[in-house]
Amino acid sequence: MRRKLQNQFVVNYILMFVITTMIAAFAFLLMDFSSDVISKTLVKNNYTADMLMEPDYRNIDTTSVVENGGGVQVVDENMSILLSVGIDTLPENLTVGGFTEFLTKTNGVGHPFSYSVAYDPQQKVWLIVTFPVSVRIDFAIAHNEEYMSVNRNTVTGIMVAIALFYLILLAISTVIYSKLTSISVVSPLKALCASAKRICDGDYSARVDLNLRNEFGDLESIFNCMAEQIESEISLRKRSEDDRKRLILDVSHDLKNPLSSIMGYAEICHKHPELTEEERKRYGEIIFENSRRANRLISDLFELSKVESPEYTLSFSQTDICEYLREQLGTFIPALEDAGFGYRVAIPEKEIPVFIDGQQLSRVFENLITNAIQYNTSGTRIEIDLEELPEEVLIRFRDDGVGMPEELAADVFQPFVRGDPSRNSAKGGTGLGLAIAQRIVHAHGGTIQLQTAKNQGTEFMITVPKM
Repeated sequence: MRRKLQNQFVVNYILMFVITTMIAAFAFLLMDFSSDVISKTLVKNNYTADMLMEPDYRNIDTTSVVENGGGVQVVDENMSILLSVGIDTLPENLTVGGFTEFLTKTNGVGHPFSYSVAYDPQQKVWLIVTFPVSVRIDFAIAHNEEYMSVNRNTVTGIMVAIALFYLILLAISTVIYSKLTSISVVSPLKALCASAKRICDGDYSARVDLNLRNEFGDLESIFNCMAEQIESEISLRKRSEDDRKRLILDVSHDLKNPLSSIMGYAEICHKHPELTEEERKRYGEIIFENSRRANRLISDLFELSKVESPEYTLSFSQTDICEYLREQLGTFIPALEDAGFGYRVAIPEKEIPVFIDGQQLSRVFENLITNAIQYNTSGTRIEIDLEELPEEVLIRFRDDGVGMPEELAADVFQPFVRGDPSRNSAKGGTGLGLAIAQRIVHAHGGTIQLQTAKNQGTEFMITVPKM
């Protein structure tokens, strides 16, 4: 059975009150017991007026009293002080009224001195023994069992009424305090539960706003941080699922065209034996070219899946990036010249050591050069620069070609995104080259960025960490 927090708080407070009352009663009994034990060892109880009184007051031994910080006074019936040694707290110009008031106050609550008074009717004198009080707590309840007081019923009724009023006030204050406390606890819990339920129902934007500076405030921060992480993970998962579906659709589309051509021309060759040798040769070339397209797409897909795999690792080795880039560009210069491209290369004449996988990084440069040749016309100029920065090297690939729309540049590193949307895998690449290039650069701990605009050329910027 579910139990409300408010009821639990009421029970806890009542239990706390009972325990506190029991502790207070035990403390009172302990203090009473301690008082009895202590009273037997107090100096004042060893030198009382009755114990010191002598038939002749002049023979009273006051030495021990004075040595223990006390005082002794003897007063006769004429209010004359016959003897006074040690501390003296009697009022000056002693009178009958003043002495009577003094005797009345000797046993008063909270008095800083303890008095013992005895009267000797033979000598008609009062003996007063005084000791200073160290610490004293006076509390007592008196009840006369031998004589019935006329006020007994009235006093008893008042005490019962006070007790009932106290219990009622205690009950009301306990309920109010438990309600206030439960509200301060239950309200934040309800808000947290409501937000948690929204997340459970699929609303991952749910957040908690408690504006508290206690532990619930800390819990709010942790909860919101968790909710943000869940929302981010769900968004990432949805995006990954959408990318996977798009990838399957793009793969199916890009494989369908070459495979359809292969099947169509193969069927013609199979069903029409009357074809001439020249026709068969032309159809065979079409089949071969489409087979190459399909094979290139499958190879790039395999390469993409490999670089995206968690097990993908690079074979790093210390390399002079300047010399390495010269060697790589040297292999592409004939292709640039055949395409009618101009080029300029600016590489420092110094050694800059880096840790790279030369074989994988060469695929990045090959893709950039190949894309520049495929998507631009003869007469385009390419510039390749290498700049040394404090923590990394920056490699720029620039061309003054056709460029691409800025909105397309934001997605160009996604699979099956081509710089020119009008091109397909037959006229351009597979659309996987830049996606593979980006993942290879990231695996080196570097970055690759693109700046471009329609008819204003493109500029790829690659960074690689230095040693």
